[in-house]
Amino acid sequence: MARVSIASPIPTINSYPSHIRRVNRCSVMAVASLKIESVKKETSSRGVRVTEGEGNLSKLVLTSPHGSEAELYLFGGCITSWKVSNKDLLFVRPDAVFNGQKPISGGIPHCFPQFGPGPMQQHGFARNMNWSFVDSKDVEGNPVVTLELKDDPYSRSMWDFSFQALYKVILDAKSLSTELVITNTDNKPFSFTTALHTYFRASVTGASVTGLKGCKTLNKDPDPKNPLEGKEERDDVTFPGFVDCIYLDAPNELLLDNGLGDKISIQNWNWTDAVLWNPHLHMEACYKHFVCVENAKIGKVQLEPEQSWTATQRLIVG
Repeated sequence: MARVSIASPIPTINSYPSHIRRVNRCSVMAVASLKIESVKKETSSRGVRVTEGEGNLSKLVLTSPHGSEAELYLFGGCITSWKVSNKDLLFVRPDAVFNGQKPISGGIPHCFPQFGPGPMQQHGFARNMNWSFVDSKDVEGNPVVTLELKDDPYSRSMWDFSFQALYKVILDAKSLSTELVITNTDNKPFSFTTALHTYFRASVTGASVTGLKGCKTLNKDPDPKNPLEGKEERDDVTFPGFVDCIYLDAPNELLLDNGLGDKISIQNWNWTDAVLWNPHLHMEACYKHFVCVENAKIGKVQLEPEQSWTATQRLIVG
């Protein structure tokens, strides 16, 4: 059974006061028309504001006292931008669609409750649903927001379980931290796999990832349905062509050199695996401008009723 943990180095969701304001899930347009003004009043003094983003989808904009900024869409619970010194370190593909029907291709999409292909749609349904705004606050001056996703008829048509996902985002001067808490609110056990499918802006010819040497690998190139088992022997893993590789039991910190002059520490707690991906010529229009370095849980997490699983990620630019 996968490890089930509650504690976390990032302040937990349960540390929030009991009067947390919860917004019921509804359509994207309803959220925009009914909730934007009230959320603005609640969040404007906390470095968080709500506005309409691409395709009139509601998004939260976090701004730290140090000038860094992040954008978080309620649709998909997707972080689409993280700027430090006015430089965006994340990447959204030019073919991304902001219509509330298809997942946003870029930033930090959720893969839940399934990573990759399987019995339901690719990477599960969490990236293709409306998340609810729960709360905003500041921690030591840094803006913090929490979103929530719960089961509904759409999710149950693919995965017939009751669950709650809480997603907390913390912006600091040079870091972006997230905490994901999955709780089984059903009366029967369930299992899932999950990942944060992070797209980093990069020069693919100059990008490299350090820290994976010695990891067991499942290489999906050339046959995604029959990955080749191996062991990573390189100190610095590069992206010379098509890359789609899982690294099992990855370390708690990787270092990405994005080839654009930035080094980004990718830290995690309880994301036990990592995935590197670049589509190369399958996406000829944009593959040169990003790499995906994903924290993942490839082995199934089993949760009994009322149990929770927590994982955190922290991105720090040097």
